[in-house]
Amino acid sequence: MLKIGSHVSMSGKEMFLASAKEAASYAANTFMVYTGAPQNTRRKDIADLNIEAARAFMVEHEIKDFVVHSPYIINLANSINPDTFEIAVRFLGIEMERTAAMGSNLLILHPGSHVGAGVEVGIRKIAEGLNEVLAANKDCCIALETMSGKGNEIGRSFEELAQIYDSVVHNDRLRVCFDTCHVHDAGYDIVHDLDGVLHQFDRLIGKDQIAVFHINDSKNPCGASKDRHENAGFGYIGFDALSAVVHHSDYANIPKILETPYIPLPENPKKSFAPYKYEIKMFRENKFNPNLKEEILVMGRL
Repeated sequence: MLKIGSHVSMSGKEMFLASAKEAASYAANTFMVYTGAPQNTRRKDIADLNIEAARAFMVEHEIKDFVVHSPYIINLANSINPDTFEIAVRFLGIEMERTAAMGSNLLILHPGSHVGAGVEVGIRKIAEGLNEVLAANKDCCIALETMSGKGNEIGRSFEELAQIYDSVVHNDRLRVCFDTCHVHDAGYDIVHDLDGVLHQFDRLIGKDQIAVFHINDSKNPCGASKDRHENAGFGYIGFDALSAVVHHSDYANIPKILETPYIPLPENPKKSFAPYKYEIKMFRENKFNPNLKEEILVMGRL
């Protein structure tokens, strides 16, 4: 069975239960969530996340599993500011504990930005931080996300991810989150040569290391290094290429997570609607709907 879902929020009195309910409203059978705001380190106590009720709801609604994304503020690659690195290591350890307590064993991590110090220096710092957190926490794997190549971020190539793997002692607890928009924007031609790209990944890291996919179209051409997500089928990757990833036989049991943009009302751009229920339906039926955005707006206005 196709395992597909989207990013969902966690807020209000129901917290994690609200996340599971949002996923169910999209007819998803998996989802991705942050344990708190991705822009800061403020976190509710684990006891306040309503985990037991959420897990019971997931069983009742056949939501098989979920993954957690670490906050953007974690930057293990920073060798310029020791405080930034120390905060990143400490908070990543906390997020791993929270991920395991919620019932997932997979925490997605942006490898980080070398902030001008260079890729090699950044990779050494990432490995240093991962060695520390993985030695202390054995209940959670870290999934390094493939990145688009903007700025000084690390992880724009499979070679850079492989270098991190080679530098980490407990790399048996490393995995990869394969983001279609990021890989495309980094210059990998998944539109015309998906199997070739996956073969290259397999040769350098191992295809079994992909633990989750982010399914995003791109607003930019291949190699643009921009990282701007587009709705499925409306960007430079296109629905057919994304569907080939979603339905690839080698990854049938791997979660596919949508992070595509909400659809804004033309007359009121501050109001927008989640596309996930409709995009999930498209992928399940393997049929592109060119009127998707218009139909979402019609439903939103009702």
